Amino acid sequence: MTNDRTYRSLVTNDKLQTFRVKVKETDLLVRAKKPLQNEVMDLVLEHRLPLERYIGDHPEFVDRLTPFLCDPFAPPIVKTMVEASQKAGVGPMGAVAGAVAEFVGRDLLNYSQDVIIENGGDIFIGTTYPVTVAIFAGRSPLSSKLGVRIDSPEKPMAVCTSSGTTGHSLSFGRADAALVISESAALADAAATAIGNGVSNKDDIASAIRHGENIQGVLGIVVIIDEQMGVWGNVDLVRLV
Repeated sequence: MTNDRTYRSLVTNDKLQTFRVKVKETDLLVRAKKPLQNEVMDLVLEHRLPLERYIGDHPEFVDRLTPFLCDPFAPPIVKTMVEASQKAGVGPMGAVAGAVAEFVGRDLLNYSQDVIIENGGDIFIGTTYPVTVAIFAGRSPLSSKLGVRIDSPEKPMAVCTSSGTTGHSLSFGRADAALVISESAALADAAATAIGNGVSNKDDIASAIRHGENIQGVLGIVVIIDEQMGVWGNVDLVRLV
């Protein structure tokens, strides 16, 4: 979640091709069975353009920090963001990176049996074998020393992380990492934002996790601040070093 995304250099796996696709603010690191830059570019535009048009007609959508009202005429990606934000109690843009990764990733599975898409620390995973996602936690001594193992043979999964100490995403907390596992990347993104917002110091870890437990669709949580960590739910932690 650093601005230059140097954490991407940590990606290792000989099974998949790795490539980057960037369209305006959307900056995807994609892993698939074969190079599919053109297909990914088309999918990003397919889902970004309706979102851009909606924002153009509803400028308040971008700056809102509380859940947005449902709009039956909104495009699917907007409806997904709104639903996720309502469950998590944050603004709809708190789900945008995860939503883009999810919509592009699900469509890309039509071209590749295995797909991993990372978008600013929010990861869509649809693979036929388990993968381990390293937890990047900025200045914390635990950063990149632990990962979560994700097995998604039946349905895609998502791992999304919010940070109040690194990266460009808006956070009102000070967590080095607030990680959420869910079947929905949009929901995981919004929930990570909500959980991270509730962590100002080490004593807040337990209450932030309790809040996350009550968000429908959240399967697992990891919160890290400095050398302290809290874990809840279906989380398979892996020591990396």
